[in-house]
Amino acid sequence: MSEMNIVSRKVAWSRVLALAVAAFIFNTTEYMPVGLLSNIGQSFGMESAQAGIMLTIYAWIVALMSLPLMLMTSNTDRRLLLIAIFSLFTFSHVLAFFAWSFDVLLLSRAGVALAHALFWSITASLAVRLAPPGKRAQALSLIATATALASVLGLPLGRIIGQAFGWRSTFLAIGASAFVLLGLILKIMPRVPSEHTGSLKSLPDLLRRPALVGLYVLAVAVVTAHFTAFTYIEPFVQKVSGFDQGFATLLLLIFGVAGITGSIIFGKSGEKRLTPLLVGSIGVLALCLLLLSPVAVSKTGLVVLSLFWGMAFMMIGMGMQMKVLTLAPDATDVAMAMFSGIFNIGIGAGALLGNKVSLDLSMSSVGYVGAVPALAGLLLAVTIFRKYRSKQAEPESSVITEVK
Repeated sequence: MSEMNIVSRKVAWSRVLALAVAAFIFNTTEYMPVGLLSNIGQSFGMESAQAGIMLTIYAWIVALMSLPLMLMTSNTDRRLLLIAIFSLFTFSHVLAFFAWSFDVLLLSRAGVALAHALFWSITASLAVRLAPPGKRAQALSLIATATALASVLGLPLGRIIGQAFGWRSTFLAIGASAFVLLGLILKIMPRVPSEHTGSLKSLPDLLRRPALVGLYVLAVAVVTAHFTAFTYIEPFVQKVSGFDQGFATLLLLIFGVAGITGSIIFGKSGEKRLTPLLVGSIGVLALCLLLLSPVAVSKTGLVVLSLFWGMAFMMIGMGMQMKVLTLAPDATDVAMAMFSGIFNIGIGAGALLGNKVSLDLSMSSVGYVGAVPALAGLLLAVTIFRKYRSKQAEPESSVITEVK
C-alpha cells in the first residue's frame, strides 16, 4: 500500500472521528438536563418535574423541524452545513450560560434543538461517505459507540461539573468543546456535495412502505416508554429510593457503560440477528420498566436493572437505525430525518408523560406507566417483523454499499 493510500485512510478516519466526537457532544447536551434537573429547577425556584419540560420542548422542536430543515438544505454542501450547525450550537450554549430566566434557557435549548435536527439528519449517510473504502459499517459503528460514550463520560462528567461549579458551567463547557470542534471541521472537512438525500417527492414513496411506517410507529412507542422513566431517574433515585446524588451519578455512569456493552453486542450480532435482537431488547426494556419501582429500595437491584436497561435501549436505537437505512437506501437523509423527528416525538412524549405522572400520581409510578407503551411496542414489533419478514432480510452490507 502506498504512502498516499495510508495518508488518505488516516485522513478519512480523522473526518469520521470528527463526526463521532460531534455525535458525542450532541448526545451529551441532549440528555444533560436529565443529570441536572434538580439543580436547574432549584435555580429558578421550580420543581424538578416542572423543569423537565425542557426535554419535551427540545425534543418536539427536533421532531417538527428535522424534515423541513433537511429539505431546505438538501442541496447545501455538507461542510458548509456542519459549520452553520456548530456555530448555532456554540452560540446557544453560551446563551444558556448567561440565561437570566427559565424562558431564556428554553430559548437557548431551542437553538441547540435546531442544530440537532439538522445534524442527525445528515450524520449517518455523511459518515458512510467519508469512511475509507470497505469500512462504512465500521464508520456507523463508531458513531454509535460515540453516542453511547456520551452517557458513559459526557453525562456523568457534565453532572460532576454541574455539582461542583453550577449547571451553567456544564453548558459553557459543552459550548467550548463545540467551538474547538468547529475549528477542527474547518481544517479537515472537505466539501461534500449532497447526494441521495431524497426530496419532498420522496415522502409519498417512503410512506407507502408499510414496514418503514410500522418501524416509525414502533419508535414512538418504545422511545416514549424509555423516557417516561429515564428523564426523571435523578429525582427518582433521590426522592423514591432515598439515595444521595452520588449514587444517581453512579447509575448514569453504569447506564452508559451498559450502552457501550450493548453497542459491542450489536456490532457482533446485529447484522445476522437484527430482528431477534431488536425484539428481545424491547422485551428487556419493558421488563426493566416494570421492575423499576419494586427494586427502587435496593442499590444492587438498581445497578443490575440499569445494566440491562442501558444495553437494551442502545441495541434498540442501533437496530431501528439499521432497519431505516435498509428500508430506504434511495432516500437516506429524508428517511433518517423522519426517523430523527419521530424518535424525538417519543422523547418529548415520554418527558411530558413522566412529568404528568410525577406531579399528578407519584414519581414511583413512572416505571409502571412507561411499561405500557413498551409492551405495546413489543406486540407491534412482533407483528410487523413477522408480517414483513421478507423486506427485513436484506443484509446491512448491501445497505452500506448503496449509501454513497
